[in-house]
Amino acid sequence: MNPTPQKTVLLADDNASILTVLTRAMKAQGYAVKASENITDIDAWVSQGLGDVVVTDVTMPRGNGLEGLARWQAKRPELPVIVMSAHNTLLNAAKARDLGAVTFLPKPFDLNELMEALKKVTGDKWQVTGATSEAEGVVKISDDLILVGKSPAMKAVFATLAKLIGNDLTVLISGESGTGKERMARALHELSRRKTKPFVALNMAAIPRELIESALFGHEKGAFTGAHSKQLGVFEQAHGGTLFLDEIGDMPMEAQTRLLRVLQEHEVMPIGATKALKTDVRVIAATHRDLSALVTNGQFREDLYFRLHVVPLALPALREHAEDVPLLVQHFMALAGARGLAEKTLDGEALAALSTYDWPGNVRELEHVIYRLCAMTQRSTISANDVRLLLTSASQKTAVLPRAALALHSQLGATIPDAIEAFLSTQIAAYFTAHGDALPANGIYDRLLSRFEKPLIAQTLRATGGNQIKAAEILGLNRNTLRKKMRELAIDVKSLMLKDAA
Repeated sequence: MNPTPQKTVLLADDNASILTVLTRAMKAQGYAVKASENITDIDAWVSQGLGDVVVTDVTMPRGNGLEGLARWQAKRPELPVIVMSAHNTLLNAAKARDLGAVTFLPKPFDLNELMEALKKVTGDKWQVTGATSEAEGVVKISDDLILVGKSPAMKAVFATLAKLIGNDLTVLISGESGTGKERMARALHELSRRKTKPFVALNMAAIPRELIESALFGHEKGAFTGAHSKQLGVFEQAHGGTLFLDEIGDMPMEAQTRLLRVLQEHEVMPIGATKALKTDVRVIAATHRDLSALVTNGQFREDLYFRLHVVPLALPALREHAEDVPLLVQHFMALAGARGLAEKTLDGEALAALSTYDWPGNVRELEHVIYRLCAMTQRSTISANDVRLLLTSASQKTAVLPRAALALHSQLGATIPDAIEAFLSTQIAAYFTAHGDALPANGIYDRLLSRFEKPLIAQTLRATGGNQIKAAEILGLNRNTLRKKMRELAIDVKSLMLKDAA
């Protein structure tokens, strides 16, 4: 329930990130907010008779909240003041109490504490109301961008996100496919000073290697065969805004070198151009791969890795925060209704089935499953059997692999290949499902085959103690072909042996 009539909070904090978070939280509960990074503005507003409550930090460049408190009490003794501070907490708390503050909140504090304090001093009833309340695990960034989760894992993600509000630091988002890396990048953009400028996303894995540099940096007309017109690269398209480079681990080495230069020099040279262009973008990168391992294997530039790895943000797999499944289900069912699908409910057993599934495709897979359930289920209530029709088969196939893998060293019969095929079939199906109605980018055969070849060859080399002749025999390759594959896939025998020894 929102405060009625609307109360106005005068808010002062010199930390732009905190100011933004508190302003959003207060407005979400129906308060009007006049916010400033200095005490001078609060002095003026208090003198004008504005505001129903003041919320102020203590130490700020242009004034002290406790000194301001004394002035405000002298002018308007009825005006309640809430003081918050991260410095000299005990002394500040005592001073704030002596000067007449109604509440003192030592930083960091939970938003619920502040909202409860506001409720007490304004006499309003504070109550969580769905899609705008972080307290209930639903954070509304904008009308079409909502973050969901109240598990410890997701609270940690939101805490990191809050620290990044208001700055331009480069962020490297890691996480499995389907965990919401692009959604988190969009949230960082929407919460930044660049939110009115473009957000441009480019997926490295979806572009042919020979076209990546053109996509990144653009090209002039006639720069190469087929360049029939000038094309802007994503750096120019995102000028002033945010550039999201997804699957950065799939970027070719030659493009990595040029990207590093752009990040260092803040200028871009389109292919075929004679003059570099200044660029102003915030770069957010993402990957589902271990970039540090790629650096070790010589597949990713170390200097570029450190340029991108300024602030790491790791998104958990859905199986690692399964307690959020019911909240996510509720959210996606509401979205399904908004998209014109019939409103449905889930019985308890159906929700339990969804909550205990492993979700190899993570949150994206859950979203599409909910949409399919709402579209395909004839009854108004979705049952556990409806859920199992979609999930049980894939779950059983996936469960075969761990048991078979344990016996891999002693069995080379049909069981293991069948188990591997079943597992891969499940994962490939999830890969296609993750794209929704769209099909994956061209070249999927080579991309997936290379991903399978590397662990197969590496594991065979481990099993043979690095004996390439024996490994080639087991793999059914001649030695020269094996060596070529090892070079292409950046497999180093010494590194494998050292890792195993460690």
